[in-house]
Amino acid sequence: MPDTASLPAGMQVLAAILDDPARRAALDWQFFRPGVEAAWLYRTEGGGPAAAFLRYQPGADVPRHRHVGYEHILVLEGAQQDEFGHYPVGTLVVNAPGSEHKVSSREGCIALLIWERAVEMLEA
Repeated sequence: MPDTASLPAGMQVLAAILDDPARRAALDWQFFRPGVEAAWLYRTEGGGPAAAFLRYQPGADVPRHRHVGYEHILVLEGAQQDEFGHYPVGTLVVNAPGSEHKVSSREGCIALLIWERAVEMLEA
């Protein structure tokens, strides 16, 4: 693993983040929506590209929304679902621009999300 002091500005290295739940638990978790927290890797102004880990509490959901750009979701712990399926650990979901869904997690989960553009919320 590289020395983090020598990394170029803006570069992040999260060693063993896929293999070590304790490292994920130690991230800087912030309020995102009721029952859902985010640990942001980056965000750009004006709804541009962004990436974050999202942590859903059991029973939490994100209301129906439309994807303006591509969204990639990699489920790291637990599982989440939408009206199209149930996605356990290790599932990669790619939502195309124009697609819509409502996401929930019965048992709670942590997922890595990468957005090309911010989503458009369709429900409050």
